[in-house]
Amino acid sequence: MDLGPIDYLLWLIGFSAEVAVVVCSIKRRNFLRYLPLNLYVGFTALVSVGEFYCLHKFGFASAEYNYFYYYSDSLLTILLFFVIMQFYQQVFSEMHVSKYISALAIFLLFGTAAFSYMVIAQHKDHLTTRFAVDLSRNLYFVGVILTYVLWGAVLKLRETRTHLIQLVLALGVFFSASAATYALRNLFPGLELSVLKWMPPVVAIWLPAAWAFTFMKVSEGERLETAQLLARAR
Repeated sequence: MDLGPIDYLLWLIGFSAEVAVVVCSIKRRNFLRYLPLNLYVGFTALVSVGEFYCLHKFGFASAEYNYFYYYSDSLLTILLFFVIMQFYQQVFSEMHVSKYISALAIFLLFGTAAFSYMVIAQHKDHLTTRFAVDLSRNLYFVGVILTYVLWGAVLKLRETRTHLIQLVLALGVFFSASAATYALRNLFPGLELSVLKWMPPVVAIWLPAAWAFTFMKVSEGERLETAQLLARAR
C-alpha cells in the first residue's frame, strides 16, 4: 500500500503534536509530575517514526511491519494503562488511597495478561504474536471502562482542577472515538478502505493535540467552577 500526501500530512501533524506534549510539559516543569503520560507520548512519537520506517523499507503487508506494529501497540497500551492509573491517583489524592490504586493497577495488569495468555495458550502457532494482539485489545477494553469510571468519579467528587479535568476529558473523547471507529468498521466493512480509512489516524492525532493544548494554555493551579463542570457533563 502506497502512502499518499494525506497520509504524510496526518503523520506529520500527529508526530508534531506528540513532540509538543513533551516539550510543553518540560517547559511547564510538569515532566516528572506527569511522568507516565510523558513516557507514553514520547514512546508514541518513537513508534510513529519506527512505523514510518518499516512501511517504507518492508511494506504494509510485510511480517516485519506487522511484528513491529503489534508489539509496539501492546507496549503503548500498557503505558496508557498506567497513565489512567496516575489520573486515578490524582483524582483520589485527598482520600490518601494511592497505595490501593497502585495495587489495583498491578492486579489488573497481571490479571489481564494472564487472561490473555490462557485464551490463546491452546494455539501454539504464532503464540507470541497472538498474545501481544490479545493483551493490547484486552487492556484497551479495561482502559475504556476505567476511563468512564474515572470521569464519573470526577463528577461525583466535584473535582475542580481544570488542568486535570482537561487531561481526563481528552482521554475519554479518545476512547469514545476509538470505540465508535471500531464499531463502524465492523458494521460497515465496505467503507474501511474509503471513509473509515482516515478515522483511526485522525483519532490518534486528537489525544496528543488535546494534551498539548492543555499543557500550553491551562495553568496547573487553575480551577473550574462546579456549575461549569456539571454543564460540560450534560
